[in-house]
Amino acid sequence: MIMELFLNIIICFAITVSSFTFAFVLARNDQKYTKKSKPALWALITFWTLVGAAYLPTTIRMVAAYIDKPAIDTMMYNVSVIPFAFISVPLVFFITYVMVGKENISRSISFIFTIFGIIYLGFFYSSGAIGPIVMEWSSIFIVNSEIAIQIYLMGLFVFPTAMILGLLLLMFITRSIAISIHRTVLPLVAISFVFDFILTDFMTSIDTIQVVSRLFILVGTAQAFLAYFPQTVFIEKNSTKENDEFEYEIITDD
Repeated sequence: MIMELFLNIIICFAITVSSFTFAFVLARNDQKYTKKSKPALWALITFWTLVGAAYLPTTIRMVAAYIDKPAIDTMMYNVSVIPFAFISVPLVFFITYVMVGKENISRSISFIFTIFGIIYLGFFYSSGAIGPIVMEWSSIFIVNSEIAIQIYLMGLFVFPTAMILGLLLLMFITRSIAISIHRTVLPLVAISFVFDFILTDFMTSIDTIQVVSRLFILVGTAQAFLAYFPQTVFIEKNSTKENDEFEYEIITDD
């Protein structure tokens, strides 16, 4: 059990570092984005920051499980739930902004998901969670509120996932595949990958599934990073615009 938990700690720490690093790199390149693209950029920065913020206390609680400190484990779990509750907010903003190109509309829609996040936290903290249950591979908590689970699934997961699929379909219909893939499609697929497995991580009661989910989250984070930056050479050879690699496709024309 010691080696399995230690591997879990390494994976959680890697997710934390890679997410924060990716958010930092995106923020550092802020000046290379056009004014129209910056709202989408900062939505992504917020998304990856929240991923890191969810897995920093998760790393600490895995260490707590490793050294048998259940009180710290419980405290860090309750902290990690906060960024988890709001991770869909910047995602919804990003998708809406890419689709309509209107910052005020994107803010309004993402605010609705903020309300859902607050409601989820209210039900979660009022009922608590069962745990920690330290298993071979991980320390597990089980959400003790069926209402909280349903609110997250229906209000904070299903709609953003449907929006991602709808946006991908709309991009393939309205734009050429060659343009859309390097600008938005690959990062969006990576984000969807991470978003789906974060839900699995926080909701599962099986330790092996949780570790596998975290491994896929790490892979998704790496995929998102590679979707942005290693294509620079290719884009410089094939683009007619300076800094085109830092442009986002906005479906609307205004």
